[in-house]
Formats: sequence, structure tokens, C-alpha cells
Amino acid sequence: MTEGVTESGPGRVVLVGAPLGNVGDASARLREVLASADVVAAEDTRRLIRLARDLGVHVGGRIVSYFEGNEERRTPDLVAALRGGAVVAVVTDGGMPSVSDPGYRLVRAALDAGFPITAAPGPSAVTTALALSGLPSDRFCFEGFLPRSGSGRRARLRELAAEPRTLVFFEAPHRITGALQDFASVFGEGREAAVCRELTKTYEEIRRGPLGELAVWAAGSEPRGEITVVVAGAPAGPAERPADEDLRAAVAEREAAGDSRRDAIQAVADAHGLRKREVYELVHASQ
Repeated sequence: MTEGVTESGPGRVVLVGAPLGNVGDASARLREVLASADVVAAEDTRRLIRLARDLGVHVGGRIVSYFEGNEERRTPDLVAALRGGAVVAVVTDGGMPSVSDPGYRLVRAALDAGFPITAAPGPSAVTTALALSGLPSDRFCFEGFLPRSGSGRRARLRELAAEPRTLVFFEAPHRITGALQDFASVFGEGREAAVCRELTKTYEEIRRGPLGELAVWAAGSEPRGEITVVVAGAPAGPAERPADEDLRAAVAEREAAGDSRRDAIQAVADAHGLRKREVYELVHASQ
């Protein structure tokens, strides 16, 4: 049974939504939590200190580093602080903790140990990009970061090719060109999308258009900064047929994962609404 959470009381976690880039988006509660928390677990302690300085807030509690590289190791220490009655605030570089950022492990560990969780809600790159994209926002799904390797990325996109909801992704600037090329290859060059770069910051940029055009733009401009990609869902009716090479690659990936060739061909055919014979002939024609 989950009890109601109040603003006072020992041993609790507060997830703090930090500005994406514009410090003017910081809430009064963010200031209050930073000033009063016993422990502030920050994704980047230097950025936290800079944010506090810009806000004119003195962080009175202990500041600890809490990021992907040490999150698993440091979570037990933070739970121990909760047992000692501490209020532990979690702050990422921007947006809400736990959304493709540190925080989930501590939330899960704190709940398992019986400690309450609350939030000082703030900006989110996911919903901000969705709202600015111009694409349908009544139904959407967030996929976070795609796999780093090209083959892994394409495999994930194939799983999503028929998804009718608007899709939201995070991507690193040095991978965005390859990612957009794969989006266009798997989803079709004509699928509408938006690339949202440096949201709320001085050089904010929103590029909207078909995936094929966005891939060409990215290859020529090498966009930098934090990037969120929003892609329209699959159109009603049959999904666009993937390229032959993508179908062959999908079969090969399933075989590499342990499927028999027969099962791999059947699974790929089912995923894309194709006849098994068609996929079979594609695979064997290349050998």
C-alpha cells in the first residue's frame, strides 16, 4: 500500500526537474529543494553548482555525484542516507530524473526499502519536443536512446516500423546523421519527423520535414548539442515495405540471436505483413 507523501518528514527521495537550458524555467520548488535537501545527488556536480549559482541558491546539503557510471554502486549509500532520515534530492543535467537519466535505480531501491518518493516537477525534453514537432501528440511513445551500433539501431527501428503512435527518441550529435539515414531507410524517406536541437537554449533549432530530407540536412550541417527526434507514427493501412537489404539483415540478426533460418524468415515476414515465400526468396537469392 502506498501512503500519501507530504512535504515534511524524514527519509524520502525528491526527483527534481531541472531546466533544459534556460534557467528562467527553474521552479520555486526546485530552489527550495536544492536549499533544504540533506543530500543532492547530481548527474554532474559542476553543472549543479553552476545552476545553483545562477539561481542564487545555496546548496546546504551534501553534494554527491550520481551518473550512469556510478549509479549502481552509489545507490546503496543513498538508501543508507534515507535510513538515517535524510531527504535525498536527485538532479540531472536537464529535465526529469529517471527519463533516460539517473534516478530509476534509486527510485526502485527506495520503494523496495519502504521510503516515499515525491517530485518537484519540471521541464521535460520529451514533451517539449513533442509539442514543438507539429506532429500528433494525443498518443505517443518514448523510446529513449537507440542502440549505438548501426545493426542494433536498424533492428530496433524495424520493430517500430508499424507503430501507429508518434515516436520520440533521444540521440547523440555524433550519431544523428546515421540515425536519420536509418530512420529513412526503415520507415521510408517520406515519413514526417522533427529534429529538435538545444531546446530552450540560445541556439534552439527545430527542423521539420520528411526523414529523407532531414537525413540530407544532418549530413551537410553536422548538428551539435542535445537532440530529440520526433517521428510520425506509421500511416493507417499496410506498413511501408522495408528495403530488400533490410529484410535480409533482419533475418540474419535473428539467426545470429539463435533462431533457425526457417523461424527467422517467418518472424520477419510476420513483422512486415509479407508472405513467407517472398522473404525466403530474398534471403536465398543473395547466396
